[in-house]
Amino acid sequence: MATTSTILHADLDAFYASVEQLLDPSLRGKPIAVGGGVVLAASYEAKAFGIRGGMPGRQARELCPQLIFVGGHFKDYQRLGDAAIKVIGDFTPLVERISIDEAFADVAGCTHLFGTPADIATAIRRRVRAELGLPISVGVARTKHLAKIASQVAKPDGLVVVDPDAELEFLHELTVDLMWGVGPVTKARLAKIGVLTIGQLANTPGLSLEHLLGPAAGQKLAALAWNRDPRQLKPHRRARSAGAQSAIGRRPAEMRIIRSTLLHLADCIATRLRAKSLPGRTVTVRVRFADLSSVTRSVTLDAPISATMILAELAEELVRAILADHPDEKTISLVAISVSHLEAHWDLELELPFGLRNEARRPGTKMGMARWAADCAVDKIRDRFGRDAIGYGSAALGISRSVPDEFRKLAEKDL
Repeated sequence: MATTSTILHADLDAFYASVEQLLDPSLRGKPIAVGGGVVLAASYEAKAFGIRGGMPGRQARELCPQLIFVGGHFKDYQRLGDAAIKVIGDFTPLVERISIDEAFADVAGCTHLFGTPADIATAIRRRVRAELGLPISVGVARTKHLAKIASQVAKPDGLVVVDPDAELEFLHELTVDLMWGVGPVTKARLAKIGVLTIGQLANTPGLSLEHLLGPAAGQKLAALAWNRDPRQLKPHRRARSAGAQSAIGRRPAEMRIIRSTLLHLADCIATRLRAKSLPGRTVTVRVRFADLSSVTRSVTLDAPISATMILAELAEELVRAILADHPDEKTISLVAISVSHLEAHWDLELELPFGLRNEARRPGTKMGMARWAADCAVDKIRDRFGRDAIGYGSAALGISRSVPDEFRKLAEKDL
C-alpha cells in the first residue's frame, strides 16, 4: 500500500445533467432531469428538492413542479466522458476507468513531471473545465476507497486531498453512506444499532457487524472503516461480467409485468456476450423493491451460456424465487441481470439427448444448439438492418422501456 497520497479519484459532477446544461445553456441554473417516466439523472438544482436517479417521474414533479425533463444526448455523454478520461491519461498511464464518468489514477510516477498530486488534480480539473466545459471533482488519498470518499466530499466541483497523517480523523467524522457498499438498506440497519458515522462503525465489535450484515460484508466494512484497502489500480481490466438493469418506476411485483423487461435485458446482455465470444457460467439477478431494498439471487451453470432465451429463462426463474421468498413485497422499482465468470477460451461439448428437463438450457444439446443458431441469425440481421429489424417476443413489440437502451449501455455497471 502506498505511504503517500498519490491515488486520485476523479468524478464528473451530475454528469448527464451537466452535459444537458452544457448543450443547452438556457437550462443552466435550473432543476432538470434526464428521463421521463423515471428520473435517470438529476442536476444539482433538482437534487436540492430531493430528486434522485431511479425516482418515478410523477413523484419528481410533485417534489419540484418546475422540474424540466430532457430526453438525453447519449452520443454526447460517451464523447465527453471519453474526453475527460483522456485528459487524466495525459498525466499518467495508470488510469482505471470504472464508469463513463469516473476513474482512478495513480500519479506516483509522474510527480517529477507535473508537480505534486494536488497540483496534478488541480490541472486535471482546470483542463476538463476549459476544454470540455464540465465540472469535475477529485479526491486524492493513499487508498482507492479513501480517494473515492474524498471526491464525494469535494462535490460539487471541488478538490479534497487527504493527508496520510490525518486519514482516520478525516474518515471517522463522515456518515456511513459515503462508504463503498453502504446503500439505503445497510444504512438503515446500521442506524438501528446507533451507527451513523464511519467512526462509530469502526468502533463497533466485529461480531456485531457480521451478525447484522453477514460475515463478508461485516468484515469488509470494518476494514474500510479503518482505511485498510489493499486494492491496487487495474489500468487494463478485462471484463469480468456483463450486465444491464432497468428502473421501471413502481410496478406490481408480478411476473406478467416483469417478464418482458427481463427478456429485453437478457437480449441486450446475450448479444454483447456473443459479439465478444465471452459466454458466462454465473447468472445473477437483482430486484429492488419500493423501499429501495434490494435482493440478489444467482446460479452457476455447468457450461457457459450466451443464448438469449436461456439467459431470459434462468433470470425469470431466479426472480420467481425472490418473489416467493418475499411475499409481502408488492411493488418493484428495478430489475437487473448480470452474467459473470466469462470464458474467453471454451469448447462447446455436445450432449446426447437424454430427455432431461433442462435440456433446452444446455448449450450442447440439440435444442440448445438450435437456440444458438437462432441467435446467430438474429445477430446477422441486426448487423445488416439495425437492432430494431428483429427481436424476441414481447421485447420486440414495443414494450414500455423506462430506461432508453442508449443510456443503459453507458450507465451499466457490474452487479
